[in-house]
Amino acid sequence: MDEVLLTPPDAAEVRFLARGVVSAAAGEAGLTPLQQLLIPAMFLSMTGHPVELGEVSAIGAREFAAGMARRNRIFRERVVQTMLLAALVVRPLPESVGVRLREFADALGVEDDMITVAQRYAEGAVDLAAADFSRNGYLGNLDHLRLDALHTEGLDSSWGAVTDDPVLAGRWAQLWELPVGTLGRGVADFYRDRGFVTPGKPGSAPPLLAQHDWVHVLAGYGTTLENEIEVFAFMARANDDPRAFSLLAMVISLFETGYLRAGAGLFEADEGHLRTAGMSQRLGDAMRRGALTRGSHDFLDLDWFALADRPVTVVRNEIGLVPKAAAAIAAGSAGPWQPGGITPYQLHSSQSAAAAEGRAYVPWQPDPTRD
Repeated sequence: MDEVLLTPPDAAEVRFLARGVVSAAAGEAGLTPLQQLLIPAMFLSMTGHPVELGEVSAIGAREFAAGMARRNRIFRERVVQTMLLAALVVRPLPESVGVRLREFADALGVEDDMITVAQRYAEGAVDLAAADFSRNGYLGNLDHLRLDALHTEGLDSSWGAVTDDPVLAGRWAQLWELPVGTLGRGVADFYRDRGFVTPGKPGSAPPLLAQHDWVHVLAGYGTTLENEIEVFAFMARANDDPRAFSLLAMVISLFETGYLRAGAGLFEADEGHLRTAGMSQRLGDAMRRGALTRGSHDFLDLDWFALADRPVTVVRNEIGLVPKAAAAIAAGSAGPWQPGGITPYQLHSSQSAAAAEGRAYVPWQPDPTRD
């Protein structure tokens, strides 16, 4: 038996992988315009090798699996997730694509809950798909480790809100006492500059969703819906648990296709944001940055308060966080304190929150030292 191949794919293998992805995700009429942008962008960001879709020929599931025989399970899982991502951006999703996704996954020996979700979408059973998301082993998990990381016991579900917990609210308030440049102070400024309410108070986001706000500051992403896609792509790829892909599937279903009407306890559907110019490059780069971090990182289960007093640059260095690619920046990827990294609504919320608290309103200002 040939040895397992652990080296990064070369240009020839990347072209082969593209054959599988296109064959699994394309409808009878071929790839959609968004797929034609997204698939090459993902391969270029993740492998460094360009893909010319005009040179990609169809391949069957068994033949593709035979070509993947030397690749291990983790590699094959990531290939199936690439197929899924390329398919999940399409609405309506053809039933034939749902069938082929299952064929390719079975041939590769991969199980992924999101294949069932894709098949539900293809069948038009969006309510059943939403239920599948809520039952997902990763998104639906609520155990003592997660509760310890969230510093609250008042949850009845993973995405439940905690609006009356003075101890939790006090923990968040203490972030303001940290020096500028620390991760925790950055998160405190991030909240105040947008008028966000911290967990433990009325009107706050669910504590589990608040976990991802630390990632905005750590990885340097603003808070537009396009930025949210980048953040969840980064988180999903930084985690070696393949179930974390459901995070990216969720935000694509919210902010591109609208298959999900709501998610993560706060987000509501708002379609078409992956079609924004440059978003294919930004998504691919966020996945690349997540993949290149050292180790596996479940940012939703991380006790961020244990890192709050550390300089954000130190935390970035410890996980091996690489800078954004120039192409992603040119495409509009903005940090929390850069132009394009905050919405007018959030600025208005910040002003309203200052007035309600009886404090002076300090306008948001770009801060290159933190981005």
